[in-house]
Amino acid sequence: MEPTRPARHLPDADPGAAPASPARPVIDLYHRPGIRVTSEAFIVAGRRFPIAELTHLQTARGPHHRLTVRAVSVTTVVVIGIGVALGYTGDLHRLPATTYVLLGLAALVPVVLAAVGHRWRPPAYELWGRYRGATVLLFSTDQERQFGQVTRALIRAREAARLGTLAHPVASDTPYEPLS
Repeated sequence: MEPTRPARHLPDADPGAAPASPARPVIDLYHRPGIRVTSEAFIVAGRRFPIAELTHLQTARGPHHRLTVRAVSVTTVVVIGIGVALGYTGDLHRLPATTYVLLGLAALVPVVLAAVGHRWRPPAYELWGRYRGATVLLFSTDQERQFGQVTRALIRAREAARLGTLAHPVASDTPYEPLS
């Protein structure tokens, strides 16, 4: 029996070549607008970081908001200035009690400003890492939940890269499956 089609050489069918490894599937571990963590790369704001090249991951908190820092500094200096000015007058024993109460309340103003500023504009959560020999800011957000999700996804991706690969995301593998 003769073949109906002529035999063609296929590049993958070379008997002397080693069998080709199957392509590893790219698994999404976290995907939101502007942020994507896959088993191969961490993509944020258009920048792409291959997982294999990320090392020394560290989390940190960013600086406090500039307006909060300035407000606390100015009110602290003003309160200290008022206290020093009253001390130099020498008439502290003649001041009424309400003046001392007002001075005490004025001393609380910087504390209240710091608390309110920290609440309204908390320091950003930052994820730093070494990429190609340089320490770079990989990700920054003021949302604690999103930061935790991205950080955990990145850790899972690094573990998968270190172990070779995973057929499914770590969270989808169930060690126990009940009998039906």
